[in-house]
Amino acid sequence: MLMSPLWNHPERMQKLSRFLMRCFTVMLVVGVLVWLSQRPVFALKQIQIEPVAGQTLKHINRPIVKQQVLETVHGNFFSVRLEDVKRGFESMPWVRHANVRRVWPNGLVVSIEEQKPFGTWGGADSHTLINSHGEVFAGRVSEVGEDTRLVDFYGPEDSGKEVMSLYEKANNWFKPWGAEVTSLALTERYAWHVKLSNGMKVEFGRDEESSDKNLTEERVARLFKYWPQVQEKWANRIDAVDLRYANGFAVHLASASLKKNEVDGKKSEQKQ
Repeated sequence: MLMSPLWNHPERMQKLSRFLMRCFTVMLVVGVLVWLSQRPVFALKQIQIEPVAGQTLKHINRPIVKQQVLETVHGNFFSVRLEDVKRGFESMPWVRHANVRRVWPNGLVVSIEEQKPFGTWGGADSHTLINSHGEVFAGRVSEVGEDTRLVDFYGPEDSGKEVMSLYEKANNWFKPWGAEVTSLALTERYAWHVKLSNGMKVEFGRDEESSDKNLTEERVARLFKYWPQVQEKWANRIDAVDLRYANGFAVHLASASLKKNEVDGKKSEQKQ
């Protein structure tokens, strides 16, 4: 009795028939597409690795990386998750960023931004490097070209960006001396010191900031103001400066015995 109204209305029957035919067609198309997507021709077989514009890949062995990825990637051209492939590449040493796209019918193209080492993290013997963005990554000094000068950085975990910010400040401050920062260390209590290319060490203490002035910048300005007088008195005997004082600074003089040994060494070299 419930169905009798439907049987008695041809228009309703036609609409129902068309709806069922559409559902059947959609299911058939989906089934065919699923079947086709599982064909071996769409299994991932090619991975093209290329550098981002303006870069060359110096530290990435393409054949080895390709093999590693092909062994770990799940799915085919249609089902592979590009985000998983991207994360896989970015977990590899020397890869900063990766961008992945599909290439018909069974390939992937991966554009890689390689890490650019700027310094060591924890000293030259550590297996960690840091880039100019303050990001720490796995790498060895022996893998870096001889034409790249590395700065030695030290600091607490996750302090890379802060250490790089301090480096940029200090490097700008000592440009008038024609000196560059070759080493920077940040302690657990966030006191810091640098070593310059002229051999001098500068102790800063904590980078304290008041409401309107940076106290460290004030102390550096005071150092430059009175430096000519210091040089006039001690010439090139100073090997360290301590700026941790509120109203002045302290200097450390290289020991006379060390200077004498250096001079004697130079004389012996000249005789030879």
